Amino acid sequence: MFNEVYDVIVVGAGHAGSEAAASAANMGSKTLLITMNLQNIAQMSCNPAMGGIAKGQIVREIDALGGYSGIVSDTSAIQFKMLNKSKGPAMWSPRVQSDRMRFAEDWRLLLEQTKNLDFYQEMVSGLLIENHKVVGVKTSLGLEIKAKTVVLTNGTFLNGLIHIGDKNFGGGRAGERAATGITGQLVDLGFESGRMKTGTPPRVDGRSLDYSKMIEQPGDTQPEKFSYLESIKPLTEQRSCHMTYTSPEVHNLLREGFDRSPMFNGRIQSTGPRYCPSIEDKINRFADKDRHQLFVEPEGWNTVEVYVNGFSTSLPEDVQFKALRSVVGFENVKFFRPGYAIEYDYFPPTQLKHTLETKLVEGLFFAGQINGTTGYEEAASQGLMAGINAALKVQEKEEFILKRNEAYIGVLVDDLITKGTEEPYRMFTSRAEYRTLLRQDNADFRLTPKGYDLGLASETRLRRMEKKQRESDNFVKFFKDTSVTPEDANPVLESKNSALVKQSDKMFKLYSRPNITSEDMRRFDAVEQYIKDHDLDREVIEQAEVQIKYSGYIKKEKNNADKLSRLEDVKIPANFEYTKLKSMSTEAIQKLTKIQPVTISQASRISGVSPADISVLLVYMGR
Repeated sequence: MFNEVYDVIVVGAGHAGSEAAASAANMGSKTLLITMNLQNIAQMSCNPAMGGIAKGQIVREIDALGGYSGIVSDTSAIQFKMLNKSKGPAMWSPRVQSDRMRFAEDWRLLLEQTKNLDFYQEMVSGLLIENHKVVGVKTSLGLEIKAKTVVLTNGTFLNGLIHIGDKNFGGGRAGERAATGITGQLVDLGFESGRMKTGTPPRVDGRSLDYSKMIEQPGDTQPEKFSYLESIKPLTEQRSCHMTYTSPEVHNLLREGFDRSPMFNGRIQSTGPRYCPSIEDKINRFADKDRHQLFVEPEGWNTVEVYVNGFSTSLPEDVQFKALRSVVGFENVKFFRPGYAIEYDYFPPTQLKHTLETKLVEGLFFAGQINGTTGYEEAASQGLMAGINAALKVQEKEEFILKRNEAYIGVLVDDLITKGTEEPYRMFTSRAEYRTLLRQDNADFRLTPKGYDLGLASETRLRRMEKKQRESDNFVKFFKDTSVTPEDANPVLESKNSALVKQSDKMFKLYSRPNITSEDMRRFDAVEQYIKDHDLDREVIEQAEVQIKYSGYIKKEKNNADKLSRLEDVKIPANFEYTKLKSMSTEAIQKLTKIQPVTISQASRISGVSPADISVLLVYMGR
């Protein structure tokens, strides 16, 4: 049935698997995507949304490189919001509310239109390995399919165990069976494995809710989009979300079920996501708080199904129902299905190279929740990187690694490989030390040329990026070159309670003031005329504003990044024997031997490795 040898086999078709299959195939590799159910490609297992704090930056980076997540997020969106607009642009984060069914459908249709990509529905139960190198996969029906590389993106399916109250049963997602066999084989090969937990809230019937008692949460009045492609358009119509709160009564009703909660009675012992705790965990840990926010999110344009964001739980279904009926607006709620927790296997990511290839088995790549991450966006970015590097390995080309000062994706991968994780890893802006450089608005400047060189980003995409860069640079130059008189400037400054000027000055200086916006600058005829003459769009105007207002911060961060890159250039030989360095601490020797960092910079980020240890290493290497 499968006589040919594939370049890349991708196991699992969630967000990681879908991006991995798309990137490998678009780079010219003969690719096979194997999944247990082809009807659930890119299923949104939890909340129907993409993006958010730091996650929105990742989606834009995926799009800039030529991945599909940004496109699908835009075509299936029902609401758009730019979060953190009250803060500086380094913190701005795009987020869409998605139509769950349309999201999966759009992903499948895009994949079906991708050349070099085949599909097969079955469970992969094992890997074919010869001399520590992967040569294919074995299915539950005994079929052997040969491949030069394999990307595992198993999500929550590896020995998945679902918990609802005192009941538990095997499953990788509600209504779907768990995947077995792979964990045992990998452990036998010497891999270290662990267990993690995540959870999801109840889904309810929107017709049974009283929205008049809730606070409406509309989208932006001028919605933007994720994808940099001109062919993708922003929303012209949006659906609102709503917000309500729990109460002391709700908390007391939930507490009544704690003795039957798998979280508190010892049934669940694995670690859950710190930044997305269950409702029972929240009221237990934050006992002083008498209420918590709940976001009521529609699952699509036309469906009545609603996602209760903030009410993730594994309590018994009768407790969930009783407590939720005490929430304002939910007095007559009807359930579509209860919330549940799920435990699953993962493999500590310190066992990987920066390419996401495993250190123990050549040609085998891990991406997504198998690496201990949580979130669609984190998974999708890993899938993209694993797919790219699997294709490059087959093509015998240089590996593709993003540095920490180049992308949030680079921060994510480096954090996982260098530091590992003992709880589900989630990306935050605070994890990126160069976040002023890694903004959502300039992801195309940073990454589209790289995506084009890989064969992922189209020439059309590259030319559009170059045009935007050229136009924004010219617009900044216009402000630097153009003067404004006190007569023209002071009425604008006075209206913003900003210090008046006594003599003519460059517009750049005025624009640099914190409280002066692009709208204020457009009150000057010369500015409005320039925008009109050069037909500048919102992206270019916004980009120029960021470059002007944050030029000092950007310059300082670039200098810091340049210092970092010097240490990135100092390579450590493969399989370096750290035991030779007698003056290095025992902990550092153990950690460095285990992780085998590739550069001095990576070594310096390993927990337990001190600056003194790095000095010893530099001296030994003659630096």
